[in-house]
Amino acid sequence: MVALARLGRGVRVVLVWALLVALAVVVLYPLLWMVTNALKTNAELFGNPFALPAQWLWQNFAKAWTQGVGDFVFTSVSLTVLATLITELISAWAAYGLTRVNIPLNRTFTVIVLAGLMLAPTVALIPLVKLFQAWGLYDTFFGLLILYTAFRIPFTVFLMRAYMLDLPREVDEAASIDGASRAATFWRIILPMSMPIVATTIVLNVLQNWNEYLFAMIFTSGTGVETLPVGLADMMSKNGTQYPVVFAGMVMAALPMVILFFVCQRYFVRGLAGGVGK
Repeated sequence: MVALARLGRGVRVVLVWALLVALAVVVLYPLLWMVTNALKTNAELFGNPFALPAQWLWQNFAKAWTQGVGDFVFTSVSLTVLATLITELISAWAAYGLTRVNIPLNRTFTVIVLAGLMLAPTVALIPLVKLFQAWGLYDTFFGLLILYTAFRIPFTVFLMRAYMLDLPREVDEAASIDGASRAATFWRIILPMSMPIVATTIVLNVLQNWNEYLFAMIFTSGTGVETLPVGLADMMSKNGTQYPVVFAGMVMAALPMVILFFVCQRYFVRGLAGGVGK
């Protein structure tokens, strides 16, 4: 019986490792394929897209950078950082107010904020375009910043509120007894205690803002405000015969997000489990 139990555990371990290896191949192979094709010539890419390059053409990355990827990266980085920072600050304050402060119509405000989750961006496109054109925000960096921030706040508040609901209220009472104001309690106690969910929402918002395509395509017209996804699509249309250069641009677009996720994966999983699982 002991031998059979050990054999069963061994089989389970082998199956788990086989499954993990298979998942790793499924996830990593497209990235490796994209990198190898970014280092080829057009003839090699079309001749044998699954083989290693005969000569590693690193200059394809330099060509992609000079053909506009550098400008696209700067726009996307600026927009992603600012939108994520503003979203986190507004959402954290909103979640704190909805969970730790007794305000009139608290439940009503909560429903209104969370109702933003029901609003699909495609439904609001036409009125938003007309509104932004009337206000002079169409085809501007500031207009995209407003859109990226506004449409990420409801989901971020949803996660932060769920996390803050289970934080002990005794810490607020102790801070009040010590003479701390609401703002001091938030900045010095509640926000540090909420760092796991803050890290989670930062990763989610960065990924969403970095890869967002719909707003960036519709609310810009190629006048220097193009983000990386729109810029890469435009570069593909202009360089349809230079696919290795386009692949090089895609690699530069994907690499920062891959690094971000691997660096923050521990905090991401911990915060998501705390925010949704409680």
